[in-house]
Amino acid sequence: MSARRPWTPRRRLILGLRIGVLVAWLGAWELAARTKLIDPFFFGQPSAVWSQIVTWVTQGTAQGSLGQQIFVTMEEAVIGFLIGVSAGVVAGIGLGRSRLLADVLAPYIKVLNSIPRIVLGSLFLVAFGLGLTSKVLLVIVLVFFGVFFNAFQGTREVDRNLTANAQLLGASRWQLTTQVVLPSAFTWILASLHVSFGFAIIGAIVGEFLGAEKGLGMLIKTAQGNFNQSGVLACMVLMAVVALLAEFLITRLEKRLLRWRPAAAGDTGLAAL
Repeated sequence: MSARRPWTPRRRLILGLRIGVLVAWLGAWELAARTKLIDPFFFGQPSAVWSQIVTWVTQGTAQGSLGQQIFVTMEEAVIGFLIGVSAGVVAGIGLGRSRLLADVLAPYIKVLNSIPRIVLGSLFLVAFGLGLTSKVLLVIVLVFFGVFFNAFQGTREVDRNLTANAQLLGASRWQLTTQVVLPSAFTWILASLHVSFGFAIIGAIVGEFLGAEKGLGMLIKTAQGNFNQSGVLACMVLMAVVALLAEFLITRLEKRLLRWRPAAAGDTGLAAL
C-alpha cells in the first residue's frame, strides 16, 4: 500500500484557507440576509437552510424520511452510472480498435451527441412511467458519451510500437485488447469517471424533477412549488455532500488502481485532491 502523504505546513495552509473561504462566504451571506441587503425569500440564508435540513432529518419530508429520498436518488444514479460506464468503455474501445466501424458510425454518434440529452427525460418518462427505469435510462445517456469519447481517444492514443511488439510476440486480437489497449487507455477512462458521476446525479435529479414519487429531485420540486427557497438550497447542499463523497471514493479508487504510475511533479490543485 502507498504511504499516506504527510501533513506538511503547505497542506495545513491549504486546508485552513479552504475552511476560511467557506466560513467567510457563509458569514457574508448570513449577514447580508439579516441586514436585508438581499431578500432571504429569494436568496435564502445559511441558518434557514441548516434549519430545513435539521427539520427533514428529525421530522422527515412530505414524501417520507430524508434517508429514503437520498437512497432513491443514489440508487438511480449508481445503477445508471455503472451501466453507462460499462457501455461507454465497451463501445469506445470497440470503435477505437475498428477504424471501419468508427467511420461508419461516426455521423450517427455525432447526431446523438448533439441532442440535448436532458430533453430525453420527458420521452423516457412517457414511455416508462414514474418509476426507476426512466431515471436510470436518462442517467445512462448522460454518462455514456463522456466515458465513450475518453475510452475511444485513449484507445487511439495507444503506442503503436507497443501494439506492434505485442503482435510480434504472437498476441491475439483479444489479448492485445485486454492486455495492451485496455491498460493503456485506463487513465483516460478513470479521468472520465470524475465528471461522469456528477452527470449521473444530475440525470437522476432531473428525471425526478420531471416526474417521480420520491427522491431529492421530487423534494426540490415540492420546495419550489411551496416557494421554499431554503428547501431548494438544502437539497443543493445534500447533493453537494453526496457528490463530494463520490468524488473522494473515485479518487481513492483511481490512486489504488494506478499505483504503478509514477506521481507527476506538477500534481497540485485539483489533481492532488
